[in-house]
Amino acid sequence: MFDTRDEILEALNMPIEEFRADVLAPAGSVPLPGGGITGMAMLGYSNICRSQCLYCGMRAGNKAIPRYRMGPAEALALTGIGRELGFGRLFLISGEDRGYSFEDIISLVSGARAQGYTRIDLACGEFSLEQYKMLRDAGCTRYVMKFEMSDREDFDRLNPSTSFDRRMAAIEAVIESGMELGSGNIVDYPGHNIEKMAGDIDLMRRLRISWAPVVPYMPAANTPLALEGGRGSLELILREIAILRLMLPDVDITAGQPGEDMKKGFGDEQGNLNAVAAGANVLFADLLPAGRAQDFNVVDNRNLPGLGHMRRISELSNRPLILE
Repeated sequence: MFDTRDEILEALNMPIEEFRADVLAPAGSVPLPGGGITGMAMLGYSNICRSQCLYCGMRAGNKAIPRYRMGPAEALALTGIGRELGFGRLFLISGEDRGYSFEDIISLVSGARAQGYTRIDLACGEFSLEQYKMLRDAGCTRYVMKFEMSDREDFDRLNPSTSFDRRMAAIEAVIESGMELGSGNIVDYPGHNIEKMAGDIDLMRRLRISWAPVVPYMPAANTPLALEGGRGSLELILREIAILRLMLPDVDITAGQPGEDMKKGFGDEQGNLNAVAAGANVLFADLLPAGRAQDFNVVDNRNLPGLGHMRRISELSNRPLILE
């Protein structure tokens, strides 16, 4: 099902009732990877970024947020808390902080592996093939390198610190390194359309991703793109999740999706339940202290509520919570 871009486009254009019956309902019946909702601990260990992406609240040009950088020891103290809470899966993420030495990134990954994490995902920017192999050897299971938008012109306009060709080369290097790949798009950003979205979904299929960290566009303060339009469509993100689940039944898909109240961010209960019903399976618990979590603001009101919220979503959706 959905073996071509045209088939994906046809589903995206279906009338809503037809889509619910023919795509959404079947997607919600596909067994989730691991047998339930996957809970992951997340740590944003640096919010310093060299890049000027027009949509990201942590872009280098945003002078309104306090910047921080955690050394490996400070970061590992927090990941240790996550391990004590029972999380076996960890997502380490930062801005493209070139002041953070590659050796320290290796130390952070290997240190988290030594704490007993069985899976470690990492997202910290574009590196060389040899560096990706070093991260793999240190214990990184999956590297997250989002292509954000498959339209070359859109990518180059909205990501002026890199290029579409450079991003795709980095993605190919991740694949060649032997790590799993997490990659996906921003849904319904200003200038996006259904045809481009079909291309995004088809690219995820062709890249053989193992995680689709897909989200709707959410405006961030002090970013140029926020002046061009508001939040992306909640209906379209659910359409994408359902298509992805039927097309790639074994991939992880982010379930931490927003709802109608933007202030609740990715911790909106109904938004999360809708995503799970469409086939999504991954929720996150933020390990950052409360006073610092607001500074890791890729988007405004990011909000990742934690283990108690995961348990509630698990209970309300009647799907077991998987932490290990």
